[in-house]
Amino acid sequence: MAEVRTCLLKSEEEYWEFCPGCNIQRMKRSNAGIPFKHLFFVGVITLCAALPISSLFPFLYFMIKDFNVAEKEEDIGFYAGFVGSSYMVGRALTSLLWGMVADRWGRRPVVIFGTAAVAIFNALFGLSINFWMAISTRFLLGSLCGILGPMRAYAAEICRKEYQALGMSVISTAWGIGLVIGPSLGGFLAQPADKYPDIFSKEGLFGRFPYFLPCLVISLLALVVLVFTCWLPETLHNHSSKDVEQSDSHYAIEGVVDESNVPRNNKVSQSQKSLLKNWPLMSSIMVYCIFQLHDIAYTEIFSLWAVSPIKNGGLEYTTSDVGEVLSVTGMGLLLFQLFLYPLVERTMGTIMVSRIGAVLSIPLLFSYTYIALLSGLCLFIVLNCASLLKNVLSVSITTGLFLIQNRAVSQEQRGAANGISMSATSLFKAIGPAAGGAIFSWAQARQDASFLPGDQIVFFMLNVVEVVGLILTFRPFLQLPEDTIKC
Repeated sequence: MAEVRTCLLKSEEEYWEFCPGCNIQRMKRSNAGIPFKHLFFVGVITLCAALPISSLFPFLYFMIKDFNVAEKEEDIGFYAGFVGSSYMVGRALTSLLWGMVADRWGRRPVVIFGTAAVAIFNALFGLSINFWMAISTRFLLGSLCGILGPMRAYAAEICRKEYQALGMSVISTAWGIGLVIGPSLGGFLAQPADKYPDIFSKEGLFGRFPYFLPCLVISLLALVVLVFTCWLPETLHNHSSKDVEQSDSHYAIEGVVDESNVPRNNKVSQSQKSLLKNWPLMSSIMVYCIFQLHDIAYTEIFSLWAVSPIKNGGLEYTTSDVGEVLSVTGMGLLLFQLFLYPLVERTMGTIMVSRIGAVLSIPLLFSYTYIALLSGLCLFIVLNCASLLKNVLSVSITTGLFLIQNRAVSQEQRGAANGISMSATSLFKAIGPAAGGAIFSWAQARQDASFLPGDQIVFFMLNVVEVVGLILTFRPFLQLPEDTIKC
């Protein structure tokens, strides 16, 4: 017992005073509770990164219409898909680079730069005067906003192992809320001169640029979040190789905290398996990509379907109506993820929650074409319930996959691992809006088809993707990190 006490006291003395990673390790060792302040920063920054992604979908139909690039009304969804995809194309090309930068120079610089990019380029998108300007600004926004990958690594590093599920839940909750609150802002604030003529003039700035106001609000929020990043502590260790060699025994003892967070020397790092050969990581990334392809396509299609004419199988909602539905969804999603998901995850396990979410999503999506037959208060209630349930299931699926990816690697690889994940996911998400918009336009023109007419084919295709994702969550394809690496 005396020997163990001596070792522990010695290990406590081997923290480097000016190393941010050691400071975080010391904080986790001395404080066994939940790091609420740090998780608050994680949630706010993630929300800032998520808001611009889908905020355009409620008004994108009308924006494309105003650009006069579509020859027919049925072609609007086709062009909308390209604008929706441009963000993800940019993110796919740069996410790995941002992950490597985060591993080399730290999580915090990448977060600061990405937040500034949101503030600038999202505002410029709202000032777009033609189709190509819209695509260009969205592409640059996606390329320069490398926030999510480092924040996923950060959430895993800031929490003790027993709270990592909560940390990932905060990430996925903020992300999911951003993906529904963003469209809410877009729905309520787009075309303000038409909706609120007493406040906004048609000859003023917001009259000449009817889609600038929601983008401006998100950019202003990004500026506020940029201030919050000043209090964001770094988690990356900055030891030299010589320092780390001298502390190997210290980190062996520190395994009681979280061995995946400790620095390694260059020799050890070089001997580690390549990330591309880490099957628990790569298999979880591939499954995650399939579900994200489904989710981004659903997000776009839901808004296009809701605002499209009744004669084409839609609901003929206004952007404000869509915003109202998504606001209810966002509030319910927040409550579920904060209070129920950690309990469900502990009870059922990470993978089982994802599988159940995928299974329940399939009949729910099939019901959407029948929801369109309703009207009035009944339509409002059923649609809100369906939207809330669908988003809760989607976020539950992705939270579990977040956990697997970050537990499959150690800290010095975590930024690059999340960069690979973001690049691959962004590629699939770039396909999602383009393919979803094209399928939606095709479906609008086949209302009288004998097989899956109109929007039925759209929701059928979404379910095909969901089924593929569900199948891939089983062995031998998906392998848990516990099978190959201590997490």
